[in-house]
Amino acid sequence: MNTRPKILIVDDRPENLVALEVILRDMDLQLVKATSGNDALMQTLYHDFALALLDIQMPEMDGYELAGILRTEEKTAHLPFIFISAIYTDHINVFRGYERGAFSYITKPFQPEILINKVRFFIEKYQQEVALYTLNKHLEEKNLALYELNEKLQGKNLALEMMNKELESFTYSVSHDLRAPLRAINGYANILTETCEHLLDADAENLLRRICLNATQMGHMIDSLLNLSRLGRQKMTKGMVDMKTLVNEVVEVVQPLFPHKNPRIIIKELHPVWADTELLRQVLMNLVSNAFKYSSKKEYPVLEIGTTVSDTETVCYIKDNGAGFDMKYMDKMFGVFQRLHSTTEFEGTGVGLAIVQRILMHHGGRIWAEAEVDKGASFYFSLPVS
Repeated sequence: MNTRPKILIVDDRPENLVALEVILRDMDLQLVKATSGNDALMQTLYHDFALALLDIQMPEMDGYELAGILRTEEKTAHLPFIFISAIYTDHINVFRGYERGAFSYITKPFQPEILINKVRFFIEKYQQEVALYTLNKHLEEKNLALYELNEKLQGKNLALEMMNKELESFTYSVSHDLRAPLRAINGYANILTETCEHLLDADAENLLRRICLNATQMGHMIDSLLNLSRLGRQKMTKGMVDMKTLVNEVVEVVQPLFPHKNPRIIIKELHPVWADTELLRQVLMNLVSNAFKYSSKKEYPVLEIGTTVSDTETVCYIKDNGAGFDMKYMDKMFGVFQRLHSTTEFEGTGVGLAIVQRILMHHGGRIWAEAEVDKGASFYFSLPVS
């Protein structure tokens, strides 16, 4: 495909056309010749020209008439052209040429350098316009593609939002409805234990005790599911949170829950964050409780809490020297009911970290962890800088 700019040269004398070809031969151009006005008009039907060089004195249709017709056609209305004449060189005829829409006027005999410079000027201008047009078309195509992609994403986001709402509603309904029969199971098992204790042997008493324990555990799991489903409907009220105060409050609440251990708690620098105070309290309660719980079997448990700040986010960390975990199970950690330790080893429902992740996602933050088996775990969560 030839991408060189095309120039229309019009002259009724073949030797003049040859002379123009010789002058312009070193320029990277495609020359299209026409020996009459009608021939020139025919060429404009098949080609897109960057410039036209028009001789004025031609039989049947002179250069002025040809220029007038070119200006009336939509395709050539803005085509730049240069008049070339050896006869009509007076000011009146030059002015007449400009009236017909000429961009320039050259009188014969002319110096080749003058013609080359004028042609080069219009060709460079044409190439700039083509480049700008191509860029605009490319941008339009990109914008259209982005618009279509945005429409698809909005549709998918809407569908996902509806699915999430339906799932949250389903989770809430099922969890709420499960409470009543679970209470009945637990209640009847307790009644049976109290009223028929003298009739039961040791094995039967052990089975009833297991029923009550599992019913209690299931009750905790249902409560956790309800808390998880409520997060989707809970509105956030963000403000600047004093992390020093909040962390101290959380530690004061959690520490009495583990009276058999008194870990060494190291509080590093705590920067304020932009968040919903009560939701952030849930995050810290869960992570600090986990740090207490999973380090409780160590002889000298140690916890460390602090924050670091960058230009875009504040990162809070809670570290312990407890049981840790294998990093290959990291993907399971934040799923609902996913546990890396058995309930006989460490109590829990397996929903707490899922709640933490959901809260942080609502804040535009994230959570991750680093750990090693029997060497402790470090949990990090980030919140965007206000």
